[in-house]
Amino acid sequence: MDDKSANTARLVALDWGTSSLRAWLLGDDGEVIDARTARRGIMQVDNGDFAGVYREFIGDWVAAHGELPALACGMIGSRGGWAEAAYVDCPAELAGLADRLLRIEAEPVALHVVPGVMQPPGGRALPDVMRGEETQVLGALAVAPELAGRGLLVLPGTHCKWVHIADHRLAAFTTYMTGELFAVLRQHSILGKPATESAVFDAAAFELGVDTARATADAGLAAALFSTRSRMLAGEITADATPDYLSGLLIGDELRSAIVGLDGVPPLRLIGDAALCARYRRALARFDIDDVAEIPDAARLGLWRIAAAAGLVTA
Repeated sequence: MDDKSANTARLVALDWGTSSLRAWLLGDDGEVIDARTARRGIMQVDNGDFAGVYREFIGDWVAAHGELPALACGMIGSRGGWAEAAYVDCPAELAGLADRLLRIEAEPVALHVVPGVMQPPGGRALPDVMRGEETQVLGALAVAPELAGRGLLVLPGTHCKWVHIADHRLAAFTTYMTGELFAVLRQHSILGKPATESAVFDAAAFELGVDTARATADAGLAAALFSTRSRMLAGEITADATPDYLSGLLIGDELRSAIVGLDGVPPLRLIGDAALCARYRRALARFDIDDVAEIPDAARLGLWRIAAAAGLVTA
């Protein structure tokens, strides 16, 4: 009998987002006994049958290990998900999230859902929201204590989050629609027309885009974007390099906006897809920020912490 089979199942943990569903069967101390992933995010669930997907996805685990607590984070708790979990106001901390779990009665076991976090409007700040990232932040703090006093977490994706940590709390955050803007411009604008589908990353074009965004800040992003086409027509970049140049422009503008005004850049860590994090790490280096590492498994680690704080498991 191997170590995993000897471990006692303690928790079913789910990261249920817009496009994908990840689930872990966790044992003592949050160790992974089993895991599975599928393209069953809330946008892929037919007729809103979340109960059916949930039962199908974890039913065999419960059948094999008996009744277990189950905890989910992400868009499953949004207005378009299974049921809406109320937002917790920012600044947010572990205890506040654990105290506000939403319970959904379901088969084979009830599902608890982590609330999202809302940054209320104030002064010149716009309201902002997150669902799922708050759990990743708590997971990151479990393995990166250097962030707890003052730190910065960057979560690249369709809607990239820049999260400021202070005094062990999620103190403030900003959402950048960089990934979605790239997809729209790539697929539905003249900037994406010349390129063919290519899996080869053009690092030089990407870095040129980052540098251009940094150097043309006063002119604004809208003016810089057209250089994706004009540089191609001038022969400075090839047609197939335009997507990576465009990606560099957008990420570079995001970094410039996020970093300006900071009183020094605090310890910074990345959470997300490895290839996308690699782009951000390369872009950050163009801004002379080199001490950047990735934190894997942040959602799973955060779900275990929240479950323990809520009394669903004994840590």
